[in-house]
Amino acid sequence: MSKAKAGDNVKVHYTGKLNDGTVFDSSEGRAPLEFEVGAGMMIKGFDAAVYGMEIGEKVTAEISAAEAYGESNPELIIDVPRQNLPADLKPEIGQQLAMSQPNGQQMPVKVAEVHEDKVVIDANHDLAGKDLIFDIELVSIN
Repeated sequence: MSKAKAGDNVKVHYTGKLNDGTVFDSSEGRAPLEFEVGAGMMIKGFDAAVYGMEIGEKVTAEISAAEAYGESNPELIIDVPRQNLPADLKPEIGQQLAMSQPNGQQMPVKVAEVHEDKVVIDANHDLAGKDLIFDIELVSIN
């Protein structure tokens, strides 16, 4: 039976969990996830877990933060003076916002703290700094 290798287009079903068992994403009830093995389309640990799998095989991959979304970067936690925010914005902790980068591209950020004179935003990925567990089933290799 063939095994998934670099350059193969594969389809997988998966469930992603945190160490406490909280499910943060799943393909359950949706089409399987399709990607090219080794092309950098997936986080390193997920890609590595699929490499060498056979169709129908199921694995549980424990992926460290470094092999997932990286460690939380303190440089991506930014104080924004209130006067720099839209006047009608009523920020709340956990609120998702979009911040414009110098190149004009939008970047998702989350409100981490709200103060009278400033709002602290966190531009780290929500899963940065977290170890992840993925249950993966290889559905097809093309």
